[in-house]
Amino acid sequence: MRRPLVGALTTLLLTGATVAGVGTAPATAVTPTSGDTARTSAPTAPAPVIDVKGRTKAVDFAGTVALSNCSGSLIRLPDSADTDPALVMTNGHCLETGMPGPGEVVTDQPSNRTFSLLNSTAGKVATLRAVKISYATMTDTDVTLYELNTTYARIKQQYRIDALRLSGDHPVAGTPIKVVSGYWKRIYSCNVDAFVHELREGDWTWKDSLRYTSSCNTIGGTSGSPVIDVNSGKVVAINNTGNESGERCTVNNPCEVDEKGNVTVRQGINYAQETYGITKCFAAGNKLDLGLPGCTLPKPTEEVVGR
Repeated sequence: MRRPLVGALTTLLLTGATVAGVGTAPATAVTPTSGDTARTSAPTAPAPVIDVKGRTKAVDFAGTVALSNCSGSLIRLPDSADTDPALVMTNGHCLETGMPGPGEVVTDQPSNRTFSLLNSTAGKVATLRAVKISYATMTDTDVTLYELNTTYARIKQQYRIDALRLSGDHPVAGTPIKVVSGYWKRIYSCNVDAFVHELREGDWTWKDSLRYTSSCNTIGGTSGSPVIDVNSGKVVAINNTGNESGERCTVNNPCEVDEKGNVTVRQGINYAQETYGITKCFAAGNKLDLGLPGCTLPKPTEEVVGR
């Protein structure tokens, strides 16, 4: 899970720790290779993007946010209106109340968490504030969605920042992508390598996960970073984990499990959770509705609701 260690909850990657090898690994654990050291670095040059109208734009930091321990993004759904309350997306394991357990789903809970909104060059332009946790889970996926106390229109008017748009379509293998970390103010570039039937890490299982090619060697603090399709400029996934030391299915060492139950360990390879399914679970006004047709996000149990 790609965030700095907080307390003694897990052995998540410490800020400043050495990152494990980043080469593509075979179907068994491999010998570690030397890797990068986690550090604050200058923003990388944005990549050119051609939008649907043929205009050149760039993948940069505008619309991303920095949390106290993770990265995230100001996002809008395909049908979101300018006057809707804005949403911020990060990982489920970045939730301020602690990581949700297997099978746990949190909805409609009060929150006053703050987020540093960044501009195109990673400068902080505002502090955004949540009013509630709309949705959070680490079951099947790894996501938290916060509703803010302001709208997209007000953010645009005050800070000249547009929200990133979630794609409603499943990503495609081979697509060039950018992983944009507001925490580190760093952009990682690679391609979608493939999709994983099940990704298992500790007690958690994630379905249809997105595997990066090896050049996206994300580190602690990049948890929750939006994964942007370079061709469309839209968010297709949310960065969440990687296998650091070649262990099998342990915390910080996820393993791949195929339809037949075969397990593959790829040391140094990192992963994200697709986000297109989120777009099927919100009604008009950015209101969460897990009963909508096509919504497959896990639903809360009676004991979790209103906890």
